[in-house]
Amino acid sequence: MRNKFKIVVVILVLALLPVGCLVGPKYKKPEEQNAATFQNGPANADTLASVVNVKWFDLFNDEVLKGLINKGLSNNYDMKIAMARIERTRAELGYTKADLLPAIGYGATVNSNEKSFMPSNASASLSWELDFWGKIRHENRAVQNELLASEEGRKVILSNLVSDIAVAYFQLRDYDNRLIISQNTLETRKKSFEIINQRFSAGYVSEVDKVQIEQQVAIAEATIPGIKRQITDLENTISILIGQSPGPIERGKTNMELQVANNIPVSIPSVLLRNRPDVNQAEKYYMASNERIGVAQAMRFPSFNIAAIAGFANSSVSSLFDGSSYLQNASASVAGPIFNFGKNRRRVEIYRQIAEESRLSYQKTCIVAVAEVEQSLQNVRTYKDEWSARNKQVIAAKKNLELSEARYYNGYVSYLEVLEVQRSLFDAELSLSELTQNQLSSMIQLYRALGGGWN
Repeated sequence: MRNKFKIVVVILVLALLPVGCLVGPKYKKPEEQNAATFQNGPANADTLASVVNVKWFDLFNDEVLKGLINKGLSNNYDMKIAMARIERTRAELGYTKADLLPAIGYGATVNSNEKSFMPSNASASLSWELDFWGKIRHENRAVQNELLASEEGRKVILSNLVSDIAVAYFQLRDYDNRLIISQNTLETRKKSFEIINQRFSAGYVSEVDKVQIEQQVAIAEATIPGIKRQITDLENTISILIGQSPGPIERGKTNMELQVANNIPVSIPSVLLRNRPDVNQAEKYYMASNERIGVAQAMRFPSFNIAAIAGFANSSVSSLFDGSSYLQNASASVAGPIFNFGKNRRRVEIYRQIAEESRLSYQKTCIVAVAEVEQSLQNVRTYKDEWSARNKQVIAAKKNLELSEARYYNGYVSYLEVLEVQRSLFDAELSLSELTQNQLSSMIQLYRALGGGWN
């Protein structure tokens, strides 16, 4: 009885000792190389109004676009893959947690030959590796951080998905508008051709004028097929993003009618980095790799195991469950490395370098995040200025074309002047259409760069 009591005491002591033993480095957050303010941001950066509080759907005034985004969030395959990855990591976390607890099993053997080397038996067993140095706890924490990283990764995919759908939609509406511009230009040039052809037949103009307008009609005709190809390509892109078979995409408002919220709060860089899911994801991966240094260090020390068994054993099956057949035993063991030519030390060094890579990756992600916001702020501002100037050009080109046609039909100028004004107007209208798309897209890209919208 006294021996059994001693065994129980030893087991309890060994079970409680690991609470105070945990080898390995403690996590220390890396330095963030941030500026105090954004170079291209507003002077009064709003540190209170968080961009996270502005929802994606508050940015748009197009119900069709909102519907496409909803489809993407429900059906996009990248989102489904991200959710599957999260569930896998959650299962891995439960798997590693189980290692902290004892494993309990059972077994039974029945032999008809009573002289068999292995008697008939039925027993229950317990085995437990004590986490004396924190190997299992470090691995458990590492997987927990990887689970959090997977959650942040889902947010990254969500943010990128909404941004990609919106930008592709803006581009689609841009090419729809370019198609209208090209078709209108073609119709205008065909009408001009009919007039000039009649004047040529009547002998009022030379064949040069007729050939020049024929050339311009052909140029407008050649523009249309390329635009139609781009429209189909963008429809296929959006179809893939929303998880459906390629096909026509419903249209809503034109880009000129679309509006994107332009009062997005811009916080200082340190606040930004708390919003960006990719930054948080990179830090969680660094934390996980830091924990695995502790796993590698714990593997250099002895491991402690306790085991217990209770059951019945007898060479005769009929007497298996007699009181005299009962047996029980408890044991403790220790095992560890003595000399393996530096393998354990090298393992620790490997994980230190993996952690260093993760730390550098995190710091790079921080710098890239701030740079993306700087660029997005500059894009928003300059596209706005460029659009304003290009719009003035279109207005002036339309008036210039009207005056040039009047001068030509009154015989004051050659048709070359009219052609030059037509080309200028056509190019300016296409550029204005593209700039409208760029202006809308830049606001979305700024919002994504600020880490908003993922929740």
